Amino acid sequence: MPRPSSKDRLLDAAAEVLLTDGAEALTLEAVARRAGVSKGGLFYHFPTKQALVAAMIERLVGAFDRALAAAGTGRGDFLRAYVAATIPEHPGPAGHASGEGAAPVDRITAALLAGVLVDPGGLAPLRERYAAWQRRLADDGVDPATATLVRLAVDGWWAARLLGLAEPGPGLHEQVRRRLLEMIDDAVR
Repeated sequence: MPRPSSKDRLLDAAAEVLLTDGAEALTLEAVARRAGVSKGGLFYHFPTKQALVAAMIERLVGAFDRALAAAGTGRGDFLRAYVAATIPEHPGPAGHASGEGAAPVDRITAALLAGVLVDPGGLAPLRERYAAWQRRLADDGVDPATATLVRLAVDGWWAARLLGLAEPGPGLHEQVRRRLLEMIDDAVR
């Protein structure tokens, strides 16, 4: 397996700082120390904390875009891919994504969003991607109101998972996810 690039190691270190120490501890010094590089080595890739946070958001959005790229070209396929990329078929071991048993990408996402609170301007690229995803969903061959309803339900569920806000447990999780997919199928017919 190839070794991660210096940039990826720095992004991983930043995620670890966020996860272990919180958003207020995210400093360039802390990231350099965690990655085992000099501040100069960090500054080469990320001259500011804002640049570091922007790169973390870009990496997470890129991973989501790659998951969406697997969508077929049929009616409702992009919307189905959006559901699949956001909500797993089965709930995680801890019942919600922000717990210790959460998937690493969910924990990193939650921590990153906390970090963005330090610099709200860091949300601009995420807002742009959401606008593009919404345009694509509205043009997916499904009634745009239904597509938007499913997206908003999925996004709300995603936020509930990240924040541990009464996420549906096993059984109900699968039923709700199945119902969302049925809504898409019904809208395509």
